[in-house]
Formats: sequence, C-alpha cells, structure tokens
Amino acid sequence: MVVVDNAVYLRGNRVASPPSLDATYEVLHEKGGMAWIGLYRPDKEEIQSVGAEFDLHDLMIEDTLSGHQRPKIERYGDTLFAVFKAARYVDADERVEFGEVHVVVGSDFAITIRHAETPDIAAIRRRLEGDPELLGMGPESVLYAVIDEIVDGYAPVIAGLENDIDEIQDALFTEGQESSQRIYALSREVIEFQRATQPLVGIFEALGEGADKYGVPVELRRYLRDVHDHVLRVVERADAFRALLQNALMVNTALVGQRQNEASFAQSEQVKRISSWAAIFFAPSLVASIYGMNFEYMPELGWEWGYPFSLLLMFGGAVALYIIFKKNKWL
Repeated sequence: MVVVDNAVYLRGNRVASPPSLDATYEVLHEKGGMAWIGLYRPDKEEIQSVGAEFDLHDLMIEDTLSGHQRPKIERYGDTLFAVFKAARYVDADERVEFGEVHVVVGSDFAITIRHAETPDIAAIRRRLEGDPELLGMGPESVLYAVIDEIVDGYAPVIAGLENDIDEIQDALFTEGQESSQRIYALSREVIEFQRATQPLVGIFEALGEGADKYGVPVELRRYLRDVHDHVLRVVERADAFRALLQNALMVNTALVGQRQNEASFAQSEQVKRISSWAAIFFAPSLVASIYGMNFEYMPELGWEWGYPFSLLLMFGGAVALYIIFKKNKWL
C-alpha cells in the first residue's frame, strides 16, 4: 500500500480517517484542523496529488520521489521539507541497516514518506494520538516525533558498534588479516552512521533559528532541545568510534608487519642453517671427489700417509667450518 494511513486531526484528536487522498482533502477543507498523510514508497501520481493540493515546490516533489537523499532540512515559503536517516543494528549479521524518511510540514498538514522499513511511522502515530496535547501543537509535533523516534533508535546502534569495537580490540593480538578486514568493514559502517547523524546538528540549529518566525510552540521547542542534546551525544560517540577504529587499524598494521618480519627472520635463520650444513658436508665431498678421480699421476696416490691425511683433511675442514658458522651464529 502506498497510502499507509491518513487522518484529519482537530485539537490533537483524530476526527476522520478518509479512505483516499481526495477524501482527505475534502474533510480538511470542511472541518479544518490538520491532515497527516503517511506514504510508503509513493509513485509520481501520489506525490503530484499531494503536491497539487498543498502547493508543494517542484524541487520538493522531485526530492520526495528519489531515495538516497542526504539528511537535510529545506524551507519553501511556509513549507518545511526534511530528510532523516534511521538506523537499526542487526545482531545476527553484526551490521547496521539504514532507512530513510521524508517529512513535509505545512501550516495545516504533515506528510511522512518512508523509503525503507524503518522508522516505524505507525508507532509514532500511535504515540502522538495517545498524547492529544502534544499532537494539538500542530504539524511540527509530527516532525518532532519522527526525529525523536529516529534518535532513540540510534542507542541500540551505538551499543552494537561499541560491542563490535571491543571484540576487535580483544582480537588484535590473536588475529591477522581477518582483523584488518573486519576493521575496514566496521569503519565503513561508522562512516555511514556519521553521515546519518552529523547533519542533524545543523538541522536542529536551523529549526531553532526559525522557531520564532514560524510560531513553533514553546513547549515543543523544549522537546526539540532535549532531542538535540541526545543528537550531540550520538555524534560525539560516532566520532570516538571512528578514532578508535583508526587507532585499531594502525595497531593491527604494525602487528601484521611485525609478524611478517618475524616470519621472514625465522625463514632467514633456517636458510642460514641449511647453507651452513651444506657447506660443512661439501668440504669432505670436495676432498673425496678430488682423490676419487683415479688419475695415474697423482702424487698422493702412492704416499703411505695419503689415506689418513685425506681423512684428516676432510674431518678438519668440516670441523673448521662448523666452528666458523657457530661463531657467527649461523648454527
């Protein structure tokens, strides 16, 4: 369903639940109050319908049709257009899943447009309908409730990312290449989380600056300031996570390099040992091969001490080489 829920509210109470957008427009004109239209991945026809009814700017209509917008807030006359990124931590996959919601607020209407499964706009509507005093503050109360729900949803994400970072830090000294891959993957998620949260600081500043001009109720301003404080803490934690991951990556790179150097050193030591023993065995082989040529005119062949001398030469050469290699710590 494109139109998930739409209703007309008077003094914070639902007075009508029209079956279609056209019926909603008629009820709003007859009874006044505020219309809240909830859309899920609407097509061009639905967006153009609400755009024509509430005189939305063409650029706003174009933005609402396309997902993957950055978080932002824009004003077109008395109409406010905002984009927010919701986040959800998926325990099974140890990853962060992002959703997108657009909110359009005018003098007598609020339009919420979801492009993903999160946030749960139905839960936000039930919460506001349970507090007619808050909902009676006007369309800005819908904007506040959406922001509040999204920011509250960041808390489990912060906890999940913190747990993942703790696991990475514990595994730094036991894992090699796997740690690098996990750090890179988690860094990408933290960066995406920062892209969702950091623009909220500027959004709240813009809302605060326009509060007097657009007549935002004082009590609603207090609620928004409270959410603003939560946003600042979330942004600070995300910045800290990114710094921790950068440090972890540096430490992991150093440890991987150290392990590679240790492996190269051990391999070099093995080569030294093999070369040393090869040289030691080569000395007797050289002497034996010379006297094994059986040429007729070799002077040592007729010498009485030739055989003991050759054995002594082979043994002495091997011992001399062993002592040299041992002294140079090749053995």
